[in-house]
Amino acid sequence: MKHPNYNHLLYFWTVVRDGGVARAAVSLHITPQTISGQIKLLEGELAGRLLEKKGRRVVPTELGLRVYEYADEIFARGQDLIRVLQGLTPHIQRTVTIGVSDVVPNLVAWRVIAPLMRGENPFRVVCHTGALDTLVTDLAAHRLDLVLSTSALTTSSGFRGYSHLLGECEISFFASARMAASLRRNFPGSLDQMPFLLPTERSPNRRILGNWFTEHGITPQVVGEFDDSGLLKTFGQAGLGVFAAPAAIEQEVVRQCKVRIIGKADGARAKFYALSMERKIRHPAVVQIMAGARGMLFRD
Repeated sequence: MKHPNYNHLLYFWTVVRDGGVARAAVSLHITPQTISGQIKLLEGELAGRLLEKKGRRVVPTELGLRVYEYADEIFARGQDLIRVLQGLTPHIQRTVTIGVSDVVPNLVAWRVIAPLMRGENPFRVVCHTGALDTLVTDLAAHRLDLVLSTSALTTSSGFRGYSHLLGECEISFFASARMAASLRRNFPGSLDQMPFLLPTERSPNRRILGNWFTEHGITPQVVGEFDDSGLLKTFGQAGLGVFAAPAAIEQEVVRQCKVRIIGKADGARAKFYALSMERKIRHPAVVQIMAGARGMLFRD
């Protein structure tokens, strides 16, 4: 084989990108049968299976993942060429698509991602937020370049990906100025029976805080539980209870929410991960994110 049939390669790439033959057929305006037939011809050319069924989903095999990575670069460069020739962009702009788990604080995501959009050759950033399970599925289908998460992948997830620790930091407690002034005295015992705004059980930080409360003999009066960290902070800003956030962003929390720091949960640490399909990171945006997070945001 001198070179692959790029038409067949396009069909395969679209199936993986869109998450199935039926969706790819809609995108390409052809029948699912045509796509399936063309992919079988490509598999014959490459002497190996590219797709396999996992439950109701069609996912790439190990060979399919390798072929998809190259196809993704080929067709991305093709689109860049079209835009340049049409005069839509003065230069080729790199794009990175990032999934942000909905339990990751918005300020952490901002601090991690924003540097990609600055500099001489910035990335075009596409962000998707949602439940971690959904984002991991999209990552497996190569619809995302990486996922920001507060927890590492587990073997029970059934996902062949990799967890890269971006960093960890202490957890700080915040409250309105009036409430914080009284709670600083006799901290952390002063937190006992106080109204608290906590993340839901879906968040790893909820379990970390729960263990810390138990260790210090504190029984919080939970008045609200939130999946969305931004909404939680809004309620905290209104003085409805004490809330926690990573110490790495405490100055931004104080400035934006107009609250005060009560103290830190000694020994309790929040962790943040970049989830990817690569053991050795090659995507330049992911490399930059990891270097920036480890060198600045979580340098302590």
